[in-house]
Amino acid sequence: MWQAEHVQARLRALHPGCEVEIVGMTTEGDRVLDRALNEIGGKGLFIKELETALLERRADLAVHSLKDVPMEVAAPFALAAIMAREDPRDAFVSNAHGSLEALPAGARVGTSSLRRAAQIRRQFPALEVLPLRGNVNTRLARLDEGRYEAIVLAAAGLKRLGLAERIRAILPPSLCLPAAGQGALAIETLAGRVDLQAWLAPLADARTALEVHAERTVSRLLGGSCRVPLAAWCVSTPQGGLKLVSRVAAEDGSAMVEAVAESAQADLAAAERIGEEAARSLRGQGAARWLGSS
Repeated sequence: MWQAEHVQARLRALHPGCEVEIVGMTTEGDRVLDRALNEIGGKGLFIKELETALLERRADLAVHSLKDVPMEVAAPFALAAIMAREDPRDAFVSNAHGSLEALPAGARVGTSSLRRAAQIRRQFPALEVLPLRGNVNTRLARLDEGRYEAIVLAAAGLKRLGLAERIRAILPPSLCLPAAGQGALAIETLAGRVDLQAWLAPLADARTALEVHAERTVSRLLGGSCRVPLAAWCVSTPQGGLKLVSRVAAEDGSAMVEAVAESAQADLAAAERIGEEAARSLRGQGAARWLGSS
């Protein structure tokens, strides 16, 4: 809802004469909280109902966390704008400990992400990493009830909700590399709505779009989803190019491979190229053993 209200406010500021109404919806991904996402159909469950509303013209646009959008966007739809990214890193939240390093052996760490779980297990095998679903407030409540010694959440969500004070530490990408598209908002429309795409164009951030395109390319080529412990993070270099780091890990953290791909240019072709290069490198290092049938 914060995301929708944020886009609503931006559109009202850009187009004062335009009425922008929020159509609140609860998705299957929001309703089923007793099972992991990889067990109930994946992150696409967060957007299916919204896309149905677009098709039925009950809504004109849908706002998503980009990391929840499948790597292949179905033909009737288009990502009309990718907005400037918030902090893409993961955040450590605990009431009694200041960092993962400070947790005692056997401490329970909650996370909804196979990617986070695999990387944390690899670095801290003595910790017990357990599943944790629900919205941000629900997850914080589980921590406060004492079910976990710590939880790991996206820093972007906490900051957007005004909960940055709950962050005890930001996990460096060297420890926990972000998910493809993490921290970015995407606005989806029907592909033929050129009128909407023109109105939304000022909300698009070109640099973020290039970075996440590289991330989503490597993820798409490796079948990336919530069923795969895959991470990808692209940044713009001081020289004006792009640098992509990506990882695939065993779910239990016992092994991991990493690829780094760079380009001196920063355009769509370069983003695609380094994504393809990273995917080839990861497959060459044996990543297929953790990718299932993808």
